[in-house]
Amino acid sequence: MNKWTCVLEQDRQRQHVAGSETALREAISAGADLRVGTGFLHNEHIDTTSDCNEMIREVMDFRVTYLLDNRWVAGIETLRMPISLPDGFGPRASMSFFVYNQDGHQAIARPHLDGQPSSGKLASSPIDDHLDMPKFHELASWDADTNAPSANFIYDFEYFRYFVKNEWEEVLSHDAKGRVETGSLDALVSAFSEGCEVKVAIHNLCNDLTSPGETPLEHEVFVHVGAGYYYTERKQFMASANPVVRTRPTIPLGYGTGCWDFGWLMPRSDGHLARWLCNPYTLQFEKSATNHSMRWFVS
Repeated sequence: MNKWTCVLEQDRQRQHVAGSETALREAISAGADLRVGTGFLHNEHIDTTSDCNEMIREVMDFRVTYLLDNRWVAGIETLRMPISLPDGFGPRASMSFFVYNQDGHQAIARPHLDGQPSSGKLASSPIDDHLDMPKFHELASWDADTNAPSANFIYDFEYFRYFVKNEWEEVLSHDAKGRVETGSLDALVSAFSEGCEVKVAIHNLCNDLTSPGETPLEHEVFVHVGAGYYYTERKQFMASANPVVRTRPTIPLGYGTGCWDFGWLMPRSDGHLARWLCNPYTLQFEKSATNHSMRWFVS
């Protein structure tokens, strides 16, 4: 069994216990996968009316990772629906796009998928004091009465443990016009053709989500590839990436009103990126295309 390595641990106050942010950053920059482990009590986090004080251990898989300004790591859960422990799911069909930052800052965006009408406006929402849950500290709330409410917060978990597994090898990097900077297309195609898994890091994927007049924060977004395709005569590799959640690049990473979306990408080895993105407030999809420098990894 391939082992995961805990490269950073923090206590309930998010103070350093072991490892380092540098080790986490270097691992993510090299393409490593990310999981975060936490612990909490049932009647403090799940059901505050319960007399059950059982400790629950949780480990979350972050299939999309962000490297911000080459110094800050965050991950986003892209495949989770709301869970109601210990029996099943939450009351409404939605996605639970949790964000975890390297310092324990967290966020949640919840686009509802059940078609219920909403008439709320995009705006900052009142912050709930959550008196029944004293370890939950809401920092900002957005769009509460829309189809896609979000919030930035901190929950004082018993611990934060950041695990990585780095079995990835960077085999190609190119600029936004597809000009090779390191590695080679042949190396990518050879590994892909032998059944290797592929991951791509897209430079400045979320620049268009910044506010007008704001200088975008440099960033890379790492996304797993579901299917790859190589055109043997035109010498061009392209891929159907797994679902991605985009949000305005900030430190710490979180959400805000009208500055995030989700959808699917088709990156190509000439720098072309086809996008099919969903507006979370309307659930309407729109196609677009941009160009980016990219790094390709195989495992």
